[in-house]
Amino acid sequence: MSLCLNYHDLLKIAMRFLDIMQPMLPPPLSGYARAASQAARAAGRLLAQHAGKPATVAMKRGINDLVTNIDRASEQAIHRILHRAYPGFGFLGEERGGRRSASPYQWIVDPLDGTTNFVHGVPCFGVSIGLVHEGVRIVGVICDPIRRQLFVAAQGHGAFLNGKRLRVSRHRTLATSLLATGFSAKFRRHPQPYARWFHALESRTQAVRRMGSTALCLAYVAAGWLDGFYERDLWPWDVAAGLLLVEEAGGRVTDFDGRSVVLSDGRVAASNGWIHEELLRVLRGTSVTVKGWRAFESL
Repeated sequence: MSLCLNYHDLLKIAMRFLDIMQPMLPPPLSGYARAASQAARAAGRLLAQHAGKPATVAMKRGINDLVTNIDRASEQAIHRILHRAYPGFGFLGEERGGRRSASPYQWIVDPLDGTTNFVHGVPCFGVSIGLVHEGVRIVGVICDPIRRQLFVAAQGHGAFLNGKRLRVSRHRTLATSLLATGFSAKFRRHPQPYARWFHALESRTQAVRRMGSTALCLAYVAAGWLDGFYERDLWPWDVAAGLLLVEEAGGRVTDFDGRSVVLSDGRVAASNGWIHEELLRVLRGTSVTVKGWRAFESL
């Protein structure tokens, strides 16, 4: 018997191995999570193959908001897999927009979160797929294709990394915490709030990182590697999967006023729960001067 395996044989083995790492979930959540995982892995393989060398790069809303041919190809691959599994479900993707559906279910997809990193070959980007039912987040999947990490969450059944259950960190103060944030494409027109929050939190924590991928930041909060994350001007596809991961790992997610997150609002604070009130106090806090800018509470 030959021990030589071709590419397709190896791919089948890898897929079976990843299936083994899927968390045990009850139907129908198991079916939803499996379809989203398959789509995220397929898109992730595409991203890994083309990282740092997309064929085309274009600007969407500014020079710091990029889109590539791989963003679009990734979304097409995801849509094809999800539509085959659940043809009646709605679909909202960053690149192709929304598809009307009478179904109460909707997939919310970012086919390449961290496009600027991807274009420059920085290995910090991923695929994000969330499923909502009548506006309630029920499944979230984030794939980091470079590190071969698959984050999966299902409402009421926990969050997992490659099949292993996740829990948020237990740091109880900002002073002992590591945070992350992001600056949206609107930063160049309205820098004051971003600068204010970054200045205030960098001086109160061990550090604030800007990683360039909202989805991975939220996954890292769920995994306990980050203690918190905050950002404004976010899109639904940026956070639909990651918010559920944080919640199911025992963390807390709100808007900056401590209310439940509305995906269309764009302001998100996510944390391990222990530091959440302290984080919100800073985000809502008094004005500070940063390089000559005066930023006030009511921005």
